Amino acid sequence: MRYWDTSALVPLVIAEVETGRMRALLEEDPHIVTWAWTSVEFASAIERRAREGELTREQRRRVLARVAELAEVWDEVTDVLMVRRRALAVLARHPLRAADAAQLGAALVAAPETGEPLGFVCLDERLLDAAEREGLRPVP
Repeated sequence: MRYWDTSALVPLVIAEVETGRMRALLEEDPHIVTWAWTSVEFASAIERRAREGELTREQRRRVLARVAELAEVWDEVTDVLMVRRRALAVLARHPLRAADAAQLGAALVAAPETGEPLGFVCLDERLLDAAEREGLRPVP
């Protein structure tokens, strides 16, 4: 099981430099855990690309459909109060944006109390660094 940040999920549905690597990681371990607001971040990334002309209307529709399919199989951390508590704590220790702190907070909530550290799949170096400092295992 790995926790997936939105930055790592987007290349699964939109062709990017990291698409091949992210698809390979998903093949290795198809169990995705993510934050309940990941769908909102996903929509933001897709709509921004559409507004900027990077996606046609048809491409936008197909990408949104792929996101919906992906969301059907992922597990979401939904405990908003627990995530908020963790996010506030990590903001005191790391230079993160609010949404990134929430993603990290959700991963910390999802992390098992004992055993191997939870893998944290992310393409944002600042967030990966913070995750590692919080005891998660950065992937890739």
